[in-house]
Amino acid sequence: MGSHATNQQKIVITGVGAITCMGPDPQSAWAAMRDGVSGITPLEGDEFARFEGQWSAHVAGQVKDWKAGEHLDPREAKRLDRSAQFGMAAVSQAIKMSGIDFSAMEPERAGVAFGTGVGGISTIEDGHSILLERGPKRLGPLTVPKLMVNATAGNVSISYGLRGPATAMATACASSGNAIGEALETMRRGRTDVMIAGGTEAAITPLCVGAFQAMKALSGNKEPAKASRPFDAGRDGFVLAEGAAAFVLETEAHAKARGATILAELSGWAASADAYHITAPDEAGRGARQAMTWALEDAGLKPSDIGYINAHGTSTPLGDSAEVAAVLEVFGDHARKSKGGPLLMSSTKSVHGHALGASGAVELIGCIHALREGLVPPTINLDNPEEGFDIDLVPNEARKTPIKYAMNNTFGFGGHNVSLIAGRYDG
Repeated sequence: MGSHATNQQKIVITGVGAITCMGPDPQSAWAAMRDGVSGITPLEGDEFARFEGQWSAHVAGQVKDWKAGEHLDPREAKRLDRSAQFGMAAVSQAIKMSGIDFSAMEPERAGVAFGTGVGGISTIEDGHSILLERGPKRLGPLTVPKLMVNATAGNVSISYGLRGPATAMATACASSGNAIGEALETMRRGRTDVMIAGGTEAAITPLCVGAFQAMKALSGNKEPAKASRPFDAGRDGFVLAEGAAAFVLETEAHAKARGATILAELSGWAASADAYHITAPDEAGRGARQAMTWALEDAGLKPSDIGYINAHGTSTPLGDSAEVAAVLEVFGDHARKSKGGPLLMSSTKSVHGHALGASGAVELIGCIHALREGLVPPTINLDNPEEGFDIDLVPNEARKTPIKYAMNNTFGFGGHNVSLIAGRYDG
């Protein structure tokens, strides 16, 4: 079990966990993506009712009826913000699926890398209200450990006794993709044999919804199941969502030595920056193009090796156009539908909305199942594709086709771009 990974050694995925608006586990998440069943519902909550009539966003991908004590030790749950509760619950599921026993390995040979865009924003908002209404002496002693961006990473490390690297990534909507990539790098350097990686977000709060609507970034569509429509000419912004997804990553040697079931290979990744604008994407998609190109190089693959791209595809006019431009530039005729290109690209955000820093991890679940089942999830609500989007965007129905490699794109405010590549594991 003491193998040290190198760039030549495969890194594999042996466990998956998820809490999303599609359900409380990864199986329900994949079923909704596969079947095109929307998890978007009307925006609800007493905190929103207080400002009734002032919201231009009417729908969201909320995790309904969340009872943290059903997923975590109730005492532990009380010490966590909603975002860390999601993250810890997803990690617990992933570890259970993998069957790994951390007590049977050197604790320094396992670590965690977890991403989030805004961390414990509910705790920040609640704390600010207490400060204004009741004064600083009424703030709770757990305010800081609940709100900090590294809360999930720190709590995972403590709960499971992982003494390897424990880090948190905050690169907006690219956070979990960044975390998964950095976990891969840590293992390639030989530092660890096992890494827990993923992302979480719980930003459907009055401050966040209000701030995003002030930017005119959110869809104003009042029909929940129709609001998120990536690549469609009628798209008008993204649908905010929440949730978490987590993975157990291992060296292939470590996974085989303990007889683990290997779900997929994590073949490569890359990150880049637009260096262009704090919120708008580079219209030519130059940063996204660089991330995809470097990820292919990192995995030792050609563009034609990729069968499926799970797009960032947020349903914003600028973002979707920039991503399509970048994909056509990188993949050429392999991606051009008009040329018979076989590449398929879909956005499962049409089903689950945009979970910001958790989005890359949630969507990697779609990639893993697409590889294992030979079934590409659809882009729902793609009724009138934008003119010039010359890619097969898998409108409205899943597509059966064998896939060897799948790419997941996530791009974030600040100009952060991450591309991950997962490979089918054939033993």
